[in-house]
Amino acid sequence: MKFRTGNTGLAAALIALTSLTMPAMAQQKFVTIGTGGVTGVYYAVGGAVCRLMNKNRAETGLRCSVESTGGSVFNANAIKTGELDFGLAQSDIQFAAAKGEGQFKDKADPDLRAVFSVHPEPFTVLARKDAGVTQFTDFKGKRFNIGNPGSGTLSSMEELLKQMGWTKADFSLAAELKADEQGTALCDNKIDGFFYGVGHPSAAIQDPTIACGAKLISLTGPAIDALLNAHPYYARATIPGGMYANNANPTETYGVLATVITSAKAADTTVYALVKAVFDNFDEFKKLHPAFANLDPKDMIKNGLSAPLHPGAIKFYKEKGWM
Repeated sequence: MKFRTGNTGLAAALIALTSLTMPAMAQQKFVTIGTGGVTGVYYAVGGAVCRLMNKNRAETGLRCSVESTGGSVFNANAIKTGELDFGLAQSDIQFAAAKGEGQFKDKADPDLRAVFSVHPEPFTVLARKDAGVTQFTDFKGKRFNIGNPGSGTLSSMEELLKQMGWTKADFSLAAELKADEQGTALCDNKIDGFFYGVGHPSAAIQDPTIACGAKLISLTGPAIDALLNAHPYYARATIPGGMYANNANPTETYGVLATVITSAKAADTTVYALVKAVFDNFDEFKKLHPAFANLDPKDMIKNGLSAPLHPGAIKFYKEKGWM
C-alpha cells in the first residue's frame, strides 16, 4: 500500500511539473530566414535581423535562425511551400513570383507578401586581369560563371543574355558555381569572369580583387538601356572607384534592390515582431553591415516591392506614422 501511495505521489508530481513546463515549451516558435551564400550580403541581412529578433525572444517567444540557400528563386519557392518563414529576394524576382512572369510563368504565388526592401544590389561583373576583357561583350567565347541554380543572379543573367541575343553557348564555359566559389575559381584560372548581384562592399568581390587583381567591368550599352526602359524594378547604379583594391575608377552598371518576403500565411504577430525588431533598433541594424549605411525606413517600405505588404508589417508602419 505504501508503495502504491508513493508511486501515485510521484506520478502526481510529474504531472504537476509537466503542466508547468509545457506552456513555456509550446510558446517557443522557431522562425527561419532564407538568405544566400555565406559570403554574400543576404546572409548578413538574415543574421542582422535574427540577432535583433532574438534579443527579445523571451518576450515574443520567437527564436530566429538563418539558413544559407541557393538565393532569391529558391527562397521564393520555399516560402510558397512553407519550407521557409521569410526570405531575401531580388526585387525583380519578387515581381516575377508575384505576377507569374519569367521562370514563374503560370506559377504566380497569390500568397506572396512583401515586408520591406533593404540595400541596392548592383549587378557586378569581375574579370581576370589577364583575360583581355574591357567590356562585357569581350566575354564571348570565354569561361564565365552565370550564377548558381535557384539564384536571382542566374535569373537576371539569363534576362540580360536574352536581351543581348546571346545564349549560354556563346561562352566556351557557362559555369553555375555558387557565390562563395566563384572568386576562388577566378583566381585559380578556372573561369575568366563572373556576374553577381550583390550589395557593396562585399567580401565576394573584395577577396579576388586583392588575391589576384581582378577587374570590375562596367555593364552599359543598348541592351542595358532596353532592360531599364522595360522593367521598373531595374535602376542604374555606380560602384565607387577605390572601393576595391586595384579598381580606382567608378564602375557603371545597373541592378535591383534586396527585399524581405514572406507568405500571407505567416502570423501577423510574427511579421510585426520582425519589423519591430529591425526598425526599433535601426541605428544598430545599419551598423551591422556597410551596405546598410544609407538606408531610409520610408524608402524601405515602398521601393522595390511588387507583392502586397503583409498586414503585420502594415500595422507597425502605421503605428510609426510612415503610412
